[in-house]
Amino acid sequence: MKRKVVSAAEAAALIKDGDTITTSGFVGIGVPDELLSAVEKRFVETGHPRDLSLVFAAGQGDGKERGLNRLGHEGLLKRVVGGHWGLIPKVAQLATQGKIEGWNLPQGCISQLYRDIAAGKPGMLSKVGLGTFVDPRLGGGAINEISTEPQVELMEIGGDEVLYYPAPRLTVALLRGTTADEAGNITMEREALTIDNLAQAMAVHNAGGVVIVQVERIAQARTLPAREVQIPGILVDAVVVAEPENHLQTYRTAFSHGFTNRIRSPQGEIPPMPLDARKIIARRCAFELPVNGVVNLGIGMPEGVAAVAAEEGLLEHMTLTAEPGVIGGQPASGLDFGAAINTDAVIPQNNQFDFYDGGGLDMACLGLAQADRHGNVNVSRFGPRLAGAGGFINISQNARRVVFAGTFTASGLDLAIENGKIAVREEGKAQKFLADVEQITFSGARAGQLGQPVLYVTERAVFELSGQGLKLMEIAPGVDLERDIIGQMAVPPVIDDELRLMDDRIFREGEMGLRTDLLHLDLPDRIAVDPSVGRLYLNFEKMRVRRQSEVDRVGELVAAACAPLADKVDVIVNYDGFKIDETLENEWARMVAALDAQYYRTVSRYSGSAFMRMKLHEVFPHARPHIFETSEQARSFLDAAQS
Repeated sequence: MKRKVVSAAEAAALIKDGDTITTSGFVGIGVPDELLSAVEKRFVETGHPRDLSLVFAAGQGDGKERGLNRLGHEGLLKRVVGGHWGLIPKVAQLATQGKIEGWNLPQGCISQLYRDIAAGKPGMLSKVGLGTFVDPRLGGGAINEISTEPQVELMEIGGDEVLYYPAPRLTVALLRGTTADEAGNITMEREALTIDNLAQAMAVHNAGGVVIVQVERIAQARTLPAREVQIPGILVDAVVVAEPENHLQTYRTAFSHGFTNRIRSPQGEIPPMPLDARKIIARRCAFELPVNGVVNLGIGMPEGVAAVAAEEGLLEHMTLTAEPGVIGGQPASGLDFGAAINTDAVIPQNNQFDFYDGGGLDMACLGLAQADRHGNVNVSRFGPRLAGAGGFINISQNARRVVFAGTFTASGLDLAIENGKIAVREEGKAQKFLADVEQITFSGARAGQLGQPVLYVTERAVFELSGQGLKLMEIAPGVDLERDIIGQMAVPPVIDDELRLMDDRIFREGEMGLRTDLLHLDLPDRIAVDPSVGRLYLNFEKMRVRRQSEVDRVGELVAAACAPLADKVDVIVNYDGFKIDETLENEWARMVAALDAQYYRTVSRYSGSAFMRMKLHEVFPHARPHIFETSEQARSFLDAAQS
């Protein structure tokens, strides 16, 4: 048996000048800091290895010194292809200053590419990246002028445009696990994620390269449970036992049993958020959560949505996910991001992106750094500052519904929040709603072509993507429309009579009762019958219908209320603030028609929204004269009909 356990220095010596290395990790999870530290030390002392190429998917760093920042030395790196750069400023600076070649590609595409490289495929085809800065027509992901070798090619297959991501040859993998046996079999029982370790090891091994794995401990050969082995020993060339300080579970948490998901953590393990701009935005986003749906929460501002969902008792009614492979439970935030407690499963990152790219997400909530009049969003590049797209492009292009979340302005924003209102005490120095974003990470035009519903949520306003660009839908109580919103935008938004106030519960301490709203627990209270006058009252105000089961439930409850009555009833229906997904409009109309035929005599509907009245005319064309603007008009119509 080959001796595989070596020192960190011996492992670093296996890397030759000009090698192409790939590394594991997600933020501070699974990052092989012992190995990266040894490579850095060797380079500083000897000048070797040098001119390395680096390929990584997720961001791996703390924004300062750790992770891939250890490789941020001029001469050590020659070129870098990566997904998220914001946590590795030392490497990012080399790229933005033109000292190395650099490309920013979608994290999910790089993750899936590892698997295709392992299988010996020439590359990968995907629609992810079309219409964004990754598209060769918009720069091909190149970070600077010296990065001229194409990493993405535009092709047409079956009449559809697709992007081709060529497969690089990887020669070194620096990975991480928990336990290695003497034969090099690797388990990951104390790791929070499995990420792409297996695919990366296969890709490098099958190319004849060197696979080096950092672990906590060594076991006797072939004593590890076979079902626990994540990287088989046949793929591993060298194993290094790390010092504890270079093998933390995350960059914020040395070790949590909860993050291994081998125990269930008690409720309240992740504390509630204070009431500030971040929580206000998270709360408004939470109103969009799909019951029984699958959701992705991005890094940064969207992380708070998980905490709000937990506070409101909603976690059991939906499945939250994060791109490194977390399914279910409550995702963590900050430098713990990527980990989660009480999950249903933790799968490899490349499989998670398969699910995302295939349309598996009912909703995604992602960060909002810049938006423009066309509905484009930029989270990846701001002048000389390189953040990188990460998994943003994969997720935003393929989720059934997208909610972008961020403060209205940046740098110094100060708010007062009290009595269900907000006031801007000091405006942020940087505007975020521009005429044109600096870089297109999300294409509003492509979303419009695909009919993808898109919301833009801030602490003071909510916009939606319309055919005319950004449309202002809601403003916060206490906000001045001209000064605080239009005056802080480079281009005024579309505004019509749909403009309404954000729910004031968002701006108050204590739970919002969102569970009742989303689960329609109050639905029986929205239905009332007055047998003395033969009148049925239906209050659908601010109700959101997103699933067939909700349509069925309304029909069942109304039928149950009317069935005991001897005669048909007159009906008044309040549709103020009512929303229904377009795909359910015909089903709603069929449900109402069945009730009408069996139980209704005369129906009067009303809504203060001109748009909703128009939609009601479309759904109930036969009721065109019976749709009113106010409840008084609706009641007067019934009174006149009865007389």
